[in-house]
Amino acid sequence: MDQDIKKILVTEPEINEKCKELGHLITNDYKGKKLVVIGLLKGCIPFMSDLVKHIDIPLCVDYMSVSSYHGTTESSGYVRVNKDLDTSINGSDVLIAEDIVDTGKTLKKVMEMLSVKGAKSIKIVTLLDKPEGRLVELIPDYVGFVIPKEFVVGYGLDFNEYYRNLPYIGVLKEEVYSK
Repeated sequence: MDQDIKKILVTEPEINEKCKELGHLITNDYKGKKLVVIGLLKGCIPFMSDLVKHIDIPLCVDYMSVSSYHGTTESSGYVRVNKDLDTSINGSDVLIAEDIVDTGKTLKKVMEMLSVKGAKSIKIVTLLDKPEGRLVELIPDYVGFVIPKEFVVGYGLDFNEYYRNLPYIGVLKEEVYSK
């Protein structure tokens, strides 16, 4: 897989350090609150797993799987819920854990859904923020790294379900995804 990577944007040690840093910030901000961390599958798994190890307060973890692409490469704006929450979030402070925030369209819809479910507050923690790709007004509350508008994979991010297991964030060579 490494031969398909044009360059490494964020190394494994940088990711580990950022997870610690974000975990400490979140710990301080949510002391005494009823926190539910919600991961959006599948890309969130490595980041969320490493992040929650560094959040030193009681919390619940849950997952959602949503889709807005429906077989295309562009978001339709319609969000289909493939897996909903197992936990009630009514009256809870919710922290959505994302691998990357790009257009923001799907995430904005998910926030609306969680609000209807009675979340007391909703914030976003993301490992990567790609503000150049934003199509809706949305600013993550906790950001690991701001990255340029490039096609990235690794540490949960995929191309056709591959590359998620790379321990770093890399830019995929164009010839790999333009075939």
